[in-house]
Amino acid sequence: MPENVPEIPARFTDPRPVLALGSALWLVACAVVWIGGDRWASARPICLMGLVVGLIGLGIYLIQRRGARRGDKGAQTGL
Repeated sequence: MPENVPEIPARFTDPRPVLALGSALWLVACAVVWIGGDRWASARPICLMGLVVGLIGLGIYLIQRRGARRGDKGAQTGL
């Protein structure tokens, strides 16, 4: 087993781009579904919930990161 295992670059461990891109894609899907009219009416709740869950995930991450930077006792480490 190697002794010197290299660390993963920060760009691969940062969840912000993934969360932002996922939320943006759900926003595009919502726009397409709404423009599509009644044909896609059954997909509207799914698109809205995907957007809401993505934004909630981004919000939780940002709150945890702020707490970790402030040194809060209950915050996650390594954000």
